[in-house]
Amino acid sequence: MPSVRMLLIALALLPAGSVPALALPSYARQTGQQCAACHNGFPELTPYGRLFKLNGYTFGGGQSDLPPLAAIVIFSDTHTQTGQPGGAAPHYGPNNNVGFDSASLYFAGAITPDIGAFIQGTYDNVGRSFTWDNTDIRYAGTTRLLDRDAVFGITLNNNPTVTDPWNSTPAWGFPFIGSELAPTPQAATLIEGGLAAQVAGSTVYGYWDNLVYAEFGAYSTLTKGMDSALGVLPATTIKDLAPYWRLAIEPKWGASSLEFGTFGLAATLSPGGVTGFGTDHTVDFGVDSQYQYLADRDSVSLQASFIAENQSLTASQAIGNSSNGRDHLQSFHIKTTYFLDQTYGGTVGYFNIKGSGDPLLYGADSANNSPNSNGWIAEFDYIPFNHGGPSFWPWLNMKLGLQYILYDEFNGGTADFDGAGRNAHDNNTLFAFAWFAL
Repeated sequence: MPSVRMLLIALALLPAGSVPALALPSYARQTGQQCAACHNGFPELTPYGRLFKLNGYTFGGGQSDLPPLAAIVIFSDTHTQTGQPGGAAPHYGPNNNVGFDSASLYFAGAITPDIGAFIQGTYDNVGRSFTWDNTDIRYAGTTRLLDRDAVFGITLNNNPTVTDPWNSTPAWGFPFIGSELAPTPQAATLIEGGLAAQVAGSTVYGYWDNLVYAEFGAYSTLTKGMDSALGVLPATTIKDLAPYWRLAIEPKWGASSLEFGTFGLAATLSPGGVTGFGTDHTVDFGVDSQYQYLADRDSVSLQASFIAENQSLTASQAIGNSSNGRDHLQSFHIKTTYFLDQTYGGTVGYFNIKGSGDPLLYGADSANNSPNSNGWIAEFDYIPFNHGGPSFWPWLNMKLGLQYILYDEFNGGTADFDGAGRNAHDNNTLFAFAWFAL
């Protein structure tokens, strides 16, 4: 397969046309809007993009009669500072892995004037598997409340925070893409993808006066038959229902908007689906903020989140998965992005994960029995078709990027973190990617 570096150069030379494009071409065809109307360097949403989502993906205005189908294909090149003994993954070498990462097919757009969807199915070429992916089906309406406009709706979805219109919560937070062929920290809070595609849930929401947002709902584990049909291998099972909440306020002035809010999840769990040993209980409480400045040429955004997780591990301790009856974990993320003409972008971010030591829970990958990891992420992006795609397919969009992750601490250590001589800096990752939306 040709080098991704060659793909980046060749595709950047494609002639641009004048027809608008969005991150998902089906939305572009439906609305007739440019990508920059909805996205500040996709997939980060603008105020208009957030309204499009909250109104159930139903805004019109385009002239196309094509069905609401789209696809995304990703190619990449991954280099770690030191190769991984035994290979980065089955069928891959220890380092410098180039190739096809994944392909996703979407049903994305209006179904009726009040119902729309974002439904994703993904083939993962690294894992050689197909699974359903982020799914958000909505009914939305509008009304007047206290003499102000309000949007309300109900969603069916499969991932806590996937419904959120801001990019400061986990499902749509930075980094928007990462290598599957590089080491990543072992610890994350439950709401940071721990239930993604393993659950089904429903939430109700309201957005009043383009200012105040509230959302509440609950999630339940899928049945074993549904797991199998959808390509899911669940790590845990929810007992009864897991409630989810989200509250936010977003004042706006001129070209700026500022959001700050809270979100969270509480779940009673059977680890690994094992019963008869009691249950675990996990509560995630998060706070977040997002600032955006969006002008004709320049745009700046900043997102930050902090999540505190308290874990009661009765079942995990009983079956030998945890040394402690109680643990805690904290996760902090912050990033800032600048885009020029919605075409050339740069992002710098910082992350810090820390928590209580636990030999059984973390000892397999940490000589210090610790979940602690922190580091920096820098990314440079080129989005050549944000203001119109090439003549042969006017709705084409793509993002060409170069990302570097530097680890100051990894799985509890800076040097010999795994007891086998590997240092945190050995996992520093250079990741080049080509992300095509068709």
